[in-house]
Amino acid sequence: MGVVEAWPTGTDVVRVEIAARVAVVTFNRPERRNALHHEMFEPITRALAEFAERDDVGCIVLTGAGSAFCAGGDVTGEGIRPGVKPHDTADLLGDAQLGRSLHEHPKLTIAALNGAAVGAGMALALACDLRIAAHSARLVGGWARLGFSGDFGGAWYLTQLVGPARALELLVGDRPIDADAAFDLGLVHRVVPDAEFPDAWRAWGRALADGPTSAFTGMKANVHDALRLPLAEALPRETVRMVESAQTREHREARRAWMEKRPPVFHPPAG
Repeated sequence: MGVVEAWPTGTDVVRVEIAARVAVVTFNRPERRNALHHEMFEPITRALAEFAERDDVGCIVLTGAGSAFCAGGDVTGEGIRPGVKPHDTADLLGDAQLGRSLHEHPKLTIAALNGAAVGAGMALALACDLRIAAHSARLVGGWARLGFSGDFGGAWYLTQLVGPARALELLVGDRPIDADAAFDLGLVHRVVPDAEFPDAWRAWGRALADGPTSAFTGMKANVHDALRLPLAEALPRETVRMVESAQTREHREARRAWMEKRPPVFHPPAG
């Protein structure tokens, strides 16, 4: 992937690296199946805010170290902030904003599901724009078996993706959803053999990061508008973005490349 820049997180429980215009955020508690830890949220949120402004970051990948993507909340209590009661309302809501930061980020976000995504881990995966899964990966609500109603926006993201009736059935049924079933439901977009998975998600991330990323930002905004606005309100906003995209260097390069019958180079190397 070329030069890798390690982004300072200030903690061992999450890693952030940038290479080939792809920012990779890795949950790094493999011994706890990457169960969420209070030290994860601030650095990831800070990184997302910075990457929104960095021209050398084209997309963001969220993944896990070891054999799991994220086991959700740490039921042992090891990951809870000192002095905070488990499931304190204000604390839990603050942490859950991480999913919103991923969902509303101006750049494309990918969840690379190397293994199980459970509870809040599933919610964070669904908060991303796109998902690629190793064949052994699975999505698990997990809330019902613990007598929880759900958190981190899991029901909201699931409803947006599969509709209310199917979302409720999946939540109350609480059955693991294997990668192939998740693909059939539209919850993941690509499933690859485990041995090919590390190369596959990196290649997809690079392809997106090398694309017309400002146009992708406009496309993402258009899709989000479609979820909340009637056509009469969405159409003018789409039109403004179209006019703005026509003024970009990306569009000019695409036109030149089309006329010269060559692939476009949207982000040439510096120097």
